[in-house]
Amino acid sequence: MDIAALTSAWVTGWTVSRGTPAALDRPWGYRIDVGLPRHVVRHVLPAPDAATVADLCTRLTTPYTWLKIMAGPEDAREWITEGWTVPDDPGFMMTKPLDPGARPAPPAGYARTTEVKNGVIRVRVLAPDGTLAARGQIAPTGSTAVADQIETDPAHRRRGLGANVMRTLEAAAAQAGAETGVLAATTDGLALYDSLDWRYQGPLTGIVRDGATADRT
Repeated sequence: MDIAALTSAWVTGWTVSRGTPAALDRPWGYRIDVGLPRHVVRHVLPAPDAATVADLCTRLTTPYTWLKIMAGPEDAREWITEGWTVPDDPGFMMTKPLDPGARPAPPAGYARTTEVKNGVIRVRVLAPDGTLAARGQIAPTGSTAVADQIETDPAHRRRGLGANVMRTLEAAAAQAGAETGVLAATTDGLALYDSLDWRYQGPLTGIVRDGATADRT
């Protein structure tokens, strides 16, 4: 999957997963109206360059506007203008062929639930006391599916719960017709995805318009 197809698949699945309006095509890539207080709008650039990023940074003045660019943080810091920062950890675009049979049982003592709502498959793993130990979701959109918001409570880490959630999501998405999984990994999640045979495809960096002025008003 080339970077343009990968970006398109990720954007489409991400909007379904987060329940935002569909992305709008723009000359530089995509615009997503997210509508959150600290994430108002997101512009995704599959083929960023210095001139395009600098132009967007100059023209986009709304606080908490984000750019997501398929480039490393070292490039992003060189391209941005005053009023923009690179606050996130490095991001890693990853893909994996999906296996409909790779759904293990939950670890002993834990219970797992799976539900589908508005096209999003959500998996929750509950601890013996009924509290949430791990969770995640995946949005199948045709031949691809975007995994998103994979989390394990710190008190329940190193027990295989993250892997259990991921394999359950992968199998469910494959059973729904998706062939390839797509995700944007953080540094914290990279080791988990590596261990599950997800493969790195390229960098992803977040850039945000300063919101300090808005926070003071």
